Amino acid sequence: MGEVGLFDKQAEVYLSARPKYPSECFSMLSNLTPHHSLAWDVGTGNGQAAIGVAEFCDQVIATDVSEAQVSLSMSDDELVAMFGCEGMVDLVTVATAAHWFDLPRFYSVVKRLLKPSGIITVWSYMFFTIDNPTPSLELTMKQVFETTLPYWNNGIRFVLDDYKTLPFSFESVGLGSEGEPLMLEMK
Repeated sequence: MGEVGLFDKQAEVYLSARPKYPSECFSMLSNLTPHHSLAWDVGTGNGQAAIGVAEFCDQVIATDVSEAQVSLSMSDDELVAMFGCEGMVDLVTVATAAHWFDLPRFYSVVKRLLKPSGIITVWSYMFFTIDNPTPSLELTMKQVFETTLPYWNNGIRFVLDDYKTLPFSFESVGLGSEGEPLMLEMK
């Protein structure tokens, strides 16, 4: 039996608690992606981004932590071979997962997989905010956050600063860039 994935034990809670990505996000991606043959949704979690991308792409390959753990033992060449060959992918999406990755290696593989006209998009949501919280609720939330923060993955710093410091070595397609991510509202 394989190693248990990071979110396996709480998959149902994760599914019900995770915010929904706005449909406008997927419309923008569709309009920016010249071809819609093949997309790769990396760190797919419950698949919500992959489902959104599937609305306009013919084929979506969605991989997550268990798949990623397997791919760690694969060479970059073997990983590219999973997609057929280099230059086959129109769109790579990473929805609230890039902070888990070995970014230099991941970006290297993405550059090999993307078509010349292909794009990569990486996004995350901010921690939730509550309209008009009581002082006691604010204090409780602060205490929970400060108490649990030492146990979080080191990459959480990228999420905490809204991905503004996340290294991103790709050309902007008009939806933000390294150091200046586009902010969308999610409810």
